[in-house]
Amino acid sequence: MPISDTIEGIYRSESRRVFATLIRLLGDFDTAEEALQEAFKAALEQWPRDGIPDKPVPWLVSAGRFKAIDGIRRAARFTAYDEVAETIAAIADETPALDEREHVEDDRLRLIFTCCHPSLAPDAQIALTLREVCGLTTEEIAHAFLTPATTLAQRIVRAKAKIRDARIPYQIPGRDELPARLETVLRVIYLVFNEGYSASSGTTLTRHDLSQEAIRLTRLLLELLPEPEVMSLLALMLLHESRRAARSSANGDLVPLDEQDRTLWNAEHIAEGSALVARAFSTGRFGSYALQAAISAVHAEARHADSTDWEQIVGLYDALLRLEPTPVIELNRAVAVAMHQGPAAGLALVDKLLAGGQLQNYHLAHAAQADLHRRLGHVAEARAAYGRALALTRQEPERRFLHRRLAGLPD
Repeated sequence: MPISDTIEGIYRSESRRVFATLIRLLGDFDTAEEALQEAFKAALEQWPRDGIPDKPVPWLVSAGRFKAIDGIRRAARFTAYDEVAETIAAIADETPALDEREHVEDDRLRLIFTCCHPSLAPDAQIALTLREVCGLTTEEIAHAFLTPATTLAQRIVRAKAKIRDARIPYQIPGRDELPARLETVLRVIYLVFNEGYSASSGTTLTRHDLSQEAIRLTRLLLELLPEPEVMSLLALMLLHESRRAARSSANGDLVPLDEQDRTLWNAEHIAEGSALVARAFSTGRFGSYALQAAISAVHAEARHADSTDWEQIVGLYDALLRLEPTPVIELNRAVAVAMHQGPAAGLALVDKLLAGGQLQNYHLAHAAQADLHRRLGHVAEARAAYGRALALTRQEPERRFLHRRLAGLPD
């Protein structure tokens, strides 16, 4: 493999970790981003000659730090000497400034809490974290928010300025502050997982690196704060992740849940996830992630699609809607109702949701409507709904799946 391909692979897998550490050392998003790019530029120049270092991440962090120091020195003629010396001394100190109560040695987790600081608007917290911690593009984040990309870009710029101007600390909050900060952090991590489990756009169905990073961060968070919703989110992600190998065919085509080979499901993930669900419910303090994880556990218990307990799933969605009455959860419940009571009952609910206007730009709502029309033999209606879903879908495996369904309709 050419060394440039190896460096590109390291960039994909490790750049956000390097970036998070550089933010700790440099104290500024834009400076850290510039240092990150300079570090990889140095790698492209030096590694072909000197070889890839045994530990690429520390090498890149060190290179980025020294590039930042060089930049400060070059600009020193415009700045007081004492200020420059103090800044360089702070950058050169690589020792993490951790409080004794903090035992999670992870810069990315600290960066998440910085991005999710309560002084930032909730949507800005999530957008900034997805962009800066995980490296998602503005377009990918906009898809997750069902929001225009320009709006998301403005939120990110304002949030970074707020962190800089308010001198928001780069640290994990104390235990007394953690519960109040937890909801947004969990939501952010779950959005990261969802982007990895079902990529919003592109040629591949999933982005395994993002899903694994979300699971890793949640394990770290569970060590720090063993709350029911943290264990529930970990359970939910593990139960979803257990299906990864069965979700696509050998040529990358989407395989829907009812057609998946369940022998390919990861039994270890299912066992761990199910145990976490039971543990969360035993506390009596569970929330929406526990209910979603319980729904996934019901799917995991069914050895065959036909043996799924859809009545239980509908009941869990009823409980979930009382906690989180959102159109997407209503859509998922409608699909479960269709499986339990028949496609006509589900279609009536989906039609009502789409008529309300909130899901008009959500391709899965139109895809669900199309599938229910197909099952009822409504060919013209199914064809029109598949067309609307295709117009909104940006992921190639989903597009191929919808095209196959559309082509399979009778003339």
